[in-house]
Amino acid sequence: MSKNTKTTSDEVAALASKTLSDENSSETAKSLAASALSQKDPNKQTGAELEDKASKVLKSDKYSADTKKLAASILSQSNKKR
Repeated sequence: MSKNTKTTSDEVAALASKTLSDENSSETAKSLAASALSQKDPNKQTGAELEDKASKVLKSDKYSADTKKLAASILSQSNKKR
């Protein structure tokens, strides 16, 4: 399986940190934020389940621009062979 060595940008990491500390953030936003933060490490990779969740977030009108930004970051770091 190929490996994607992209990492989360400082801007997205800051957004992820803010999302995790905000008690009003949804469970979906927090799970995307946690994944984005863990991917500051180039050895971490998005799992298939989270790729699916991020894809659904991007296709939905119900999520905020910040949540979609987290989802886009996660998908950009996904395993392209999956």
